Amino acid sequence: MHFRVVAISLLFVLVSAGTGGCGSDGSGDVAPKQWAQSVCTALAPWRAEIADLTTKAQQQLQSAKTASQTKTNIVDLLSGAETASEKARLGVSGAGVPDVSGGDKVAQQFTASLSKARDAYGNAKRSVEALPTADAKAFYTSVGSAFAVLKEEYEQSAIDPKHVGQKDLQKAFSEVAECR
Repeated sequence: MHFRVVAISLLFVLVSAGTGGCGSDGSGDVAPKQWAQSVCTALAPWRAEIADLTTKAQQQLQSAKTASQTKTNIVDLLSGAETASEKARLGVSGAGVPDVSGGDKVAQQFTASLSKARDAYGNAKRSVEALPTADAKAFYTSVGSAFAVLKEEYEQSAIDPKHVGQKDLQKAFSEVAECR
């Protein structure tokens, strides 16, 4: 019973990762369509990795026989999500700054979003790593609490690229094939 709560919480947080944001290193002005294409191209591997980790987590959690096995699987999953989020943040930082009013601010919001997502996964990983597994019921309850915090932190990080506020960027995100 506790396993199912953990699995459902885990899948909810990881599947919702598809709406995270991205960033900029301030390297210069970039046409909106080019910036959107670069951002979405950098996000694609991240989304694929999160989806792959979600599938693996579901399989591993179903086959785990003990709280200790579950802990190992969850920590590995969260570590993978943390690493994937950092790779995405670094990847989109190369997109530059969109050539729109407030482009610096938009680029910074995207960077901050992925940083917060990365940190949310890292915080959850450290929380689960610290949990004792001797009492399985207490372990699963604590994992559920860690994932509630992860969900809250993750939701605070989300940016929807199609609602960035700048009409030129909204249009670019809706027109660029890589963003669909």
